[in-house]
Amino acid sequence: MSLSKKIYVAGHNGMVGSAIIRELRKQNGNQIITREKNELNLLSQSAVEAFFLGNNFDEVYIAAAKVGGIYANNTFPADFIYQNLMIQSNIINSCFLSSVKKLLFLGSSCIYPRDSRQPISENYLLSGPLEKTNEPYAIAKIAGIKLCESYNRQYPELDYRSIMPTNLYGPGDNYDSKNSHVIPALLQRFHDAKISGKTSVTVWGSGKPRREFLYVDDLAEACVELMSLDKSVISSFLFDKMCSHINIGSGQDISISELAEIIKETVGFEGEILFDQTMPDGTERKLLDSSIINSLGWKPKISLRHGLDKTYKYFLKNRI
Repeated sequence: MSLSKKIYVAGHNGMVGSAIIRELRKQNGNQIITREKNELNLLSQSAVEAFFLGNNFDEVYIAAAKVGGIYANNTFPADFIYQNLMIQSNIINSCFLSSVKKLLFLGSSCIYPRDSRQPISENYLLSGPLEKTNEPYAIAKIAGIKLCESYNRQYPELDYRSIMPTNLYGPGDNYDSKNSHVIPALLQRFHDAKISGKTSVTVWGSGKPRREFLYVDDLAEACVELMSLDKSVISSFLFDKMCSHINIGSGQDISISELAEIIKETVGFEGEILFDQTMPDGTERKLLDSSIINSLGWKPKISLRHGLDKTYKYFLKNRI
């Protein structure tokens, strides 16, 4: 009997989606389906429904999302909440309509309250106010979790899983100086300063907030491993049907000032690091409790320094 699966990966061109595809291709026989934006508009309910009803997918990974850093979230809040709500709702409901039994939804650690105890456990969700700078995006991701949960509760034959990754970085990231996340933004900034001979690089905020980072290929491995586990195995670790998501992090955090120093060394910039304290810091600390995914057998393999080195080499090879 063939064990091959027909798998749709939404968001295959993004950093996370492309990493998931790299991981899936390690398994023989999978038929991996993707669609470009000009072929399938994920914001269109009718287009997404027609696409799913015209296929017979065994598994679906939802890595498609509108993402960005503090500046982008503050500047385009309507885009972040609307587009993410539409993308995930269209895909999840179309999975249901087309009898897809197994789905993985990727959320974000920003779903947790701004002032959560550390490390952040899955059951801290909805226990306090969100960080204001990315609240619209966080609310959309919370809705995605609850949508998966609700389908599972109403239709027990379904197996719609949600994971909450920590801050990700790696090949295929967005290096826009304003709209990207902290690691690609700093890599770009330090690289440009090195090439142009500048004597300093300015980092937004005070440098005091602490963040946890995970190399994207480690996340992809966790996603595929999690999807390979029997539903009964995962259920034995999840004791509440209304708290069904699973954190995925590295288990270690670092201050932004320490991160800037490591990136400075990685790039080979020899100037000074300055901090612009007129820019927002965001949440003071955000470290996930990844004990559930660790208990299920997964552990990250790539250290931050090694991951940054790999990421910078990719950046140098692929920059325009």
